[in-house]
Amino acid sequence: MTARPIAVVGASAAGLAAAEALRRSGWTGPLTLIGDEPHLPYDRPPLSKQLLHGAWEPERLLLRTEEQLAPLGLDLRLGTRATGLDVATRTLTLDGGETLACAGVIIATGVAARTLPGAEGITGVQTLRTLDDALALRARLTGTGRRLVIVGNGVLGCEAAAVARELGHDVTLVGIDATPMAAAVGTEVGELLAEEHRARGVALRTGAVDGFETTGGGVTGVRLAHGGVAAGGGGGGGTRLPADTVLLAIGSTPAVGWLAGDPALDTSDGLRCDAYCAAAPGIYAAGDVARWEHPVHGRPLRFEHRMHAGEQGMAAARNLLAELAKEGVEGAEPQERRPFAPVPYFWSDQYAVKLQAYGLTTGADRVETTVLDRAERRSVALYGRDGNAVGVLATGLPPRQVRALRAVIATPVPWEEARERIRTATAAG
Repeated sequence: MTARPIAVVGASAAGLAAAEALRRSGWTGPLTLIGDEPHLPYDRPPLSKQLLHGAWEPERLLLRTEEQLAPLGLDLRLGTRATGLDVATRTLTLDGGETLACAGVIIATGVAARTLPGAEGITGVQTLRTLDDALALRARLTGTGRRLVIVGNGVLGCEAAAVARELGHDVTLVGIDATPMAAAVGTEVGELLAEEHRARGVALRTGAVDGFETTGGGVTGVRLAHGGVAAGGGGGGGTRLPADTVLLAIGSTPAVGWLAGDPALDTSDGLRCDAYCAAAPGIYAAGDVARWEHPVHGRPLRFEHRMHAGEQGMAAARNLLAELAKEGVEGAEPQERRPFAPVPYFWSDQYAVKLQAYGLTTGADRVETTVLDRAERRSVALYGRDGNAVGVLATGLPPRQVRALRAVIATPVPWEEARERIRTATAAG
């Protein structure tokens, strides 16, 4: 009888990390890696930065070459989509109708870019989630003098705006929130970013998109709903923003639609997992798609951050093998499951400004920002919840100070204690 494989669904950073960790941790059985894109696993953060800018070509984004993947002995299924999962039997259904009975499954399908009603089929209206998306947008930004409207002033929108301005294009950044990245970093840090974008020539607008204007099937403008204004004041309702390219950077949705048919899984805001990254017996999740019980923060969390994806992929792999070993599955070496308790980390590069954050910055009920040098966009912000400091963010600080900040919120600490430790960490230099 042929041994059942472990299947990793999602040829992403999390999926590749899981596959490699399975082999390192002793899995000797068949290993299948399924990816809906035709490309080998690649890194996504450079899509909105180096690749869009033209400084890097696609080959540089590859996480592993074919030669580097060969020792893993993968059954690599690229351009293949999983369409269903029977949790009780751990059986996957693939888009060609094939079924794959598995010893275990790790789900790392990530997220899909959100779009807007009426955007489909309009030439020049794009999202930026995949390598093909980024290459298509880069092609439209070839040359200079393009009129780019970016809808969404979160991390992705701000990064793309910075690149487009550096390439010499006319950029308008539109957001529901008056301050860029406010949901992720708070108002004061967001205002520093707004100042930098304005200084670089980006037009900031606040408002909801009411629709698109087209000529011959191509976009010519974006209409803001009544009340749309220029960020910082001015403007009026129903404004039209001229555009020959529009980037929709309005967030994402976890790629869990293919799992919704099984009542054993909770697919509200991602795939719900326990502290070990398990969604059901033998079914684990990692990366952007996973919403798991963080043992330190005591509540379910989901992060769309690159460093987190790799770490969780490895944790899910180790814990799945520990479970399979207890089930007596051949090829799984005995080990203990361990809760996954990372210190979340994310970064963003915009012009010469580098943001780095540890812990939880969203959902804070208290934020305190210290601007160290406004002209240089140097600042540090502390984020609190229920009386404890749970996150810290730095802009423009040297690596030594940034590393010191991580230790402050590795675990939640009382607010006043964290404030004093922040002062000490940023006092020199």
